[in-house]
Amino acid sequence: MSPTSETAQGGRRLVIVESPAKAKTIKGYLGPGYTVEASVGHIRDLPNGAAEVPEKYTGEVRRLGVDVEHDFQPIYVVNADKKAQVKKLKDLLRDSDELFLATDEDREGEAIAWHLLEVLKPKVPVHRMVFHEITKDAIREAVENPRALNKRMVDAQETRRILDRLYGYEVSPVLWKKVMPRLSAGRVQSVATRLVVERERERIAFRSAEYWDLTGTFATGRPGDSSDPSSLVARLNTVDGKRVAQGRDFDSLGQLKSDTLHLDEANARALAAALENTQFSVRSVESKPYRRSPYAPFRTTTLQQEASRKLGFGAKATMQIAQKLYENGYITYMRTDSTTLSDTAIAAARAQVTHLYGAEYLPDKPRTYAGKVKNAQEAHEAIRPSGDRFRTPAETGLTGDQFKLYELIWKRTVASQMKDAVGNSVTVRIGGVASDGRDAEFTASGKTITFHGFLKAYVEGADDPNAELDDRERRLPQVTEGDALSAEEITVDGHATKPPARYTEASLVKELEEREIGRPSTYASIIGTILDRGYVFKKGTALVPSFLSFAVVNLLEKHFGRLVDYDFTAKMEDDLDRIARGEAQAVPWLKRFYFGETVPDSGFAAGGHGGAADAGNGDGDHLGGLKELVTDLGAIDAREVSTFPVGNDIVLRVGRYGPYIERGDRDTDGHQRADIPDDLAPDELSVEYAEELLAKPSGDYELGTDPETGHQIVAKDGRYGPYVTEVLPEGTPKTGKNAVKPRTASLFKSMSLDTVTLEDALRLMSLPRVVGTDAEGVEITAQNGRYGPYLKKGTDSRSLENEEQLFTITLDEALAIYAQPKQRGRAAAKPPLKELGEDPVSGKPVVVKDGRFGPYVTDGETNATLRSGDSVETITPERGFELLAEKRAKAPAKKTAKKTAAKKAPAKKTAAKKTTAAKKTAAKKTTTAAKTTAAKKTTAKKTTVRKTAASSAVTDD
Repeated sequence: MSPTSETAQGGRRLVIVESPAKAKTIKGYLGPGYTVEASVGHIRDLPNGAAEVPEKYTGEVRRLGVDVEHDFQPIYVVNADKKAQVKKLKDLLRDSDELFLATDEDREGEAIAWHLLEVLKPKVPVHRMVFHEITKDAIREAVENPRALNKRMVDAQETRRILDRLYGYEVSPVLWKKVMPRLSAGRVQSVATRLVVERERERIAFRSAEYWDLTGTFATGRPGDSSDPSSLVARLNTVDGKRVAQGRDFDSLGQLKSDTLHLDEANARALAAALENTQFSVRSVESKPYRRSPYAPFRTTTLQQEASRKLGFGAKATMQIAQKLYENGYITYMRTDSTTLSDTAIAAARAQVTHLYGAEYLPDKPRTYAGKVKNAQEAHEAIRPSGDRFRTPAETGLTGDQFKLYELIWKRTVASQMKDAVGNSVTVRIGGVASDGRDAEFTASGKTITFHGFLKAYVEGADDPNAELDDRERRLPQVTEGDALSAEEITVDGHATKPPARYTEASLVKELEEREIGRPSTYASIIGTILDRGYVFKKGTALVPSFLSFAVVNLLEKHFGRLVDYDFTAKMEDDLDRIARGEAQAVPWLKRFYFGETVPDSGFAAGGHGGAADAGNGDGDHLGGLKELVTDLGAIDAREVSTFPVGNDIVLRVGRYGPYIERGDRDTDGHQRADIPDDLAPDELSVEYAEELLAKPSGDYELGTDPETGHQIVAKDGRYGPYVTEVLPEGTPKTGKNAVKPRTASLFKSMSLDTVTLEDALRLMSLPRVVGTDAEGVEITAQNGRYGPYLKKGTDSRSLENEEQLFTITLDEALAIYAQPKQRGRAAAKPPLKELGEDPVSGKPVVVKDGRFGPYVTDGETNATLRSGDSVETITPERGFELLAEKRAKAPAKKTAKKTAAKKAPAKKTAAKKTTAAKKTAAKKTTTAAKTTAAKKTTAKKTTVRKTAASSAVTDD
């Protein structure tokens, strides 16, 4: 039934999608007779803390939000910020004759549709409406061809959600107790962190090797042109038939691992000198045909990788921009494992190839691409421009980052239906005998492209900045075997092997996918999580692990080895996919994972448990008992997992307030300690640098004696920066009404512990300074505060321009400042430090500004502070947009909800007291009437801590 014919019959249909932007676009295609409303994402989920769990649940169920004793029944609650939206949907449903659930067609979208059914409880016909692009034809076709809800997909998503909750809520508390509060663990998050840490370990263990070779410029002796150059550059390949060692011939410890000739500088220079007057000739010319086929159309991960390489977008920013393009009808669904194009899309791409590049670039048959993702779940096409005719980038009217990403997708899609690039690759060998009798042979490689094919439209980027792209030609002179060549120049080149490159967002996504860990659609959120948690920070585009992540991974590897084992995580993914296909059941599988229970054909030995130890040490079946693993934590030495040797008896420790190095035991002679800079990469902490840090002023450094008081003055480096203070005599009361506090003052920004003097310290501790009194006798003082230097007169404060004014400002100058009207509100806005361009979400200009708490990015509506790995100089527009998007996603709950909760709390408390007084024995609460008031307070505190801790146990896919 078409939308128009059914509307004529007076039918009223409610269509529910996920986002308001999508709802607006779809409404325009459906017209009257349809109400299109958004659920605004998930309307319910597992509780985010015990306070959200209904009162009837107690014990472990309140903590986990899952009833592990009754077939892992999840406790779903409507999110507090979604209750108003749910009420709106229910009201709309009452006035509707049919309900269409039009959430995304993937496992998460199917689960959202199921949750809507469970909460709305519709009494009208319900249809599952699916589409892969938001175009008029696609939406109309989806209305006319609905399907039933796929419960198998829902079960798979539920199992995944429950698994992640059990993993996060059981393992995260171990990290809180043994490493640091408010950390989180996750099934894929922790494995991704381990990958980054392992790469850094490789860099730390790496030892560079030096090697030398020769490069020669050889001339043909004839004038050249663009098709036949007059010279070529070749690199020394063999000496007396033995291949010269290159970087690939050395292992990570700098040792030669192949039978090659290792030239040092002296030998290389001697050989170059011996080749000065050598006659060279062409010994061989080898030509091979070159062919390169086009790349497959984009899927989620390849789009993220290429957007990172070519546009500098982070994975999260890429997905946010793609989401906008999809919702506004420019591209097909952007969460997909598929590289398949529909017949409609192939026809559209082939039409554009003919129109834009000519029929000679169009292959005889349409190209098809085999899927590379194991157990691909999403039943979508590849990511492509929407519609049965592709709009060129210029036709879209898009601007900024949306234009760039659309253009990338459009080029890749069109190129995928073009002919191969063909040409020739040539290798030339040039030889000669040196004056010392050694035979030297040089090689040069070239490539010519005779037909560019798809390279006319698109060339894929590379993770290695030094890699040669596919469309680069290297033309060599047209020479034949036996041709004489003269050496114009022979240079000696020194090289050093380099440690393995750190992961970028693009290469980490590629690694996760190749290892079959997690789902491609979740990689952007995984990377966002490990960045937000402080496990990883960025230096440029590189992902650098923090010392904190070393401690976390160290603990997980030693005591939960299976949970961060790459094969184990991939096997879990396989099992979840088997559940999605109906080949396995969720509850028995969860029992094996959580309890290690024996299940028929599970591979466990009889006896009820068989896996906690196995899950920890990496032996046996890949499913073990998580519960048993997290129950006995006595074997975990918190100090040991957070301690790493540096050398020279120096160790690095990850403490509650951050990483530091120390030598010797505390409270012993010779003990040294120094904090580590926040932005220090682990592979940069050498023994030499550690010694340098320990040698720097830290702790108590005596500056001298105050001539007036006789007290010793010392400089210290505290949690909030360097400061000076006085040492009071022994016996001075530190508590009580007679307590004496030592004078203390923070160093000025222009000062450092290395240079501060006794005179500086005494001046600082003389603050606040009395400048004088005004005409009414009110004292004016100059003080140094948290936000800088200022004057104070009674309750009236005025800022000073710099710290030195604290000592130099006169009474007249102070009175002149107070004579000026006090500026109300904020000070005049400072000029931006950097402009980043237009935000892809708000469409407003984004700038970097200097704020009270440091630099931040803003679009005028949303502000986001720069992270530790960011700087004003290096921040890219994409990183700025990403920070703003994250800040928007963390929007606080509405105040009205807080007020309601606050009002309800006392009522519950009163009711609880009455119940306890009336019937003490019947009270099913942790706090009983027999307990003292102090015990009640303790219990309340524990509950509060648990709630706070649980909210930080963020889990992932």
